[in-house]
Amino acid sequence: MAEKRDYYEVLGVDKSATQDEIKKAFRKITKANHPDLHPGDKECEERFKEANEAYEVLSDEEKRKKYDQFGHAAFDPNAGYGAGGFGGFDGFGDLGDIFGDIFGGFGGFGGQTRNPNAPRKGDSVRVSVNISFEEAAFGCEKEVTAPRVEQCPDCKGTGCAPGTTPEICPDCKGTGTVRTTQRTPFGAMQSTSPCSKCRGTGKIIHQPCKTCRGLGSIRRQHKMTVKIPAGIDDGQTISRQGYGNAGVNGGPAGDLLINVIVRPHPIFERDGNSVIMEQEISYAQATLGAEIEVPTLDGKVKLNIPEGTQPGAVFRLRGKGIPFLRGGGRGDQFVSVKIGIPKGLTSSQKELLRQFAASMGEYDNGGKSGGIFGKKKK
Repeated sequence: MAEKRDYYEVLGVDKSATQDEIKKAFRKITKANHPDLHPGDKECEERFKEANEAYEVLSDEEKRKKYDQFGHAAFDPNAGYGAGGFGGFDGFGDLGDIFGDIFGGFGGFGGQTRNPNAPRKGDSVRVSVNISFEEAAFGCEKEVTAPRVEQCPDCKGTGCAPGTTPEICPDCKGTGTVRTTQRTPFGAMQSTSPCSKCRGTGKIIHQPCKTCRGLGSIRRQHKMTVKIPAGIDDGQTISRQGYGNAGVNGGPAGDLLINVIVRPHPIFERDGNSVIMEQEISYAQATLGAEIEVPTLDGKVKLNIPEGTQPGAVFRLRGKGIPFLRGGGRGDQFVSVKIGIPKGLTSSQKELLRQFAASMGEYDNGGKSGGIFGKKKK
């Protein structure tokens, strides 16, 4: 099995990267490798999955701290890393218990070990969904597939084969921890550590469930339909509570976090709730004025170009922008005009243009430029 790449290397960021830098790097990679844009490309699919896995860890401050300290092994249940840190020692190990006994719970050393059988909320699951510019504007429904940890349907989370029950660990009496006492020159000192007999679970499974191999949970691909609200922007996240990984010891499930990626539009650009576009008009239309049709998210509408319109002039179409995410109307569309210079004129068209230029004092009858200097000479 290939060795996992470093998560920072996967996203192409430094270990000192901020959350904004990590998010930008993640969005860039997922946009470039999204399966919808590269159907059947296994390499893009693997890079997409790899980036999702890296972002799920590095975007969570607690998970990132564990990863920085222990690497990939921090999330390997077989590597001996407990929920609270290396070796299951809640960061300070036996020193926390020793200092707690000496100082009576001074500061953060209270001599208390986290109960391994206490209910714990499941981890969040992060996926991405790719939508069009129009779908982001008006909302849509998308089917997403999320790999998540679910309670084993056969053992109902006990980890035991159907018809059997776990044995309460005789060494720790079901607490998952054992307390030892040592004699020192300072007196008797006590410390707690995970029970080696039950590996800190407080129970011993003699006949593990064949489906989950005694873990009490399985990983499955879960499909669901997600409603994308109108007005959502690129990079925003939708949260579905309770659709993440299953909780531990009866704890609530985590959340499903859906990162929205909006594909660029060939004509429109977005600025907040405004839609911006550029429209080309002819020299005659700009000079004489005209009524033209311009595209909007709602279809084509008529726009009046007044006489003497200059290049770069901007016109507003009220209410033709992006709907506000929380309701209450829409933004506007802004149309910037540029003047199209005709090519391939016929000789008669060129002559007419010269006559027009001459009437404006720009050219003399011989076709030579007049302009300011020509006028001065005359």
